[in-house]
Amino acid sequence: MNLVQIAQHADDLDRAADFYTILLGRPPLARFDPPGLLFFDLDGVRLLLDHEAPSALVYLRVDNVHETLERLDGLVEIVSPPHMIFRHDDDTLGPEGHEEWQAFIRDSEGNTVGLVAFQRA
Repeated sequence: MNLVQIAQHADDLDRAADFYTILLGRPPLARFDPPGLLFFDLDGVRLLLDHEAPSALVYLRVDNVHETLERLDGLVEIVSPPHMIFRHDDDTLGPEGHEEWQAFIRDSEGNTVGLVAFQRA
């Protein structure tokens, strides 16, 4: 079994398309409007932005949490600044010998999004 798609609420597809294009560093995969559906490819998992979807807490892996926030400066509200949450002594939940850093932002549609990076300890 594999994850195929994650749905996230979006009131304004144009605004969401602009925001997620900057955040993800890639353009939308497809748009169907009506009914109001916008898709991005997350390395084989579809991110669906949809007028009818509920808000979800989505965690996105980034190379560096601090650099990602710098790139998004002025575009997002930081809900929780970057912080190390866990050191991986084995590879059960992440790469062994790495620290897991997270930050939380509010996207253009008011959803909270987690940013996660693994940095060598």
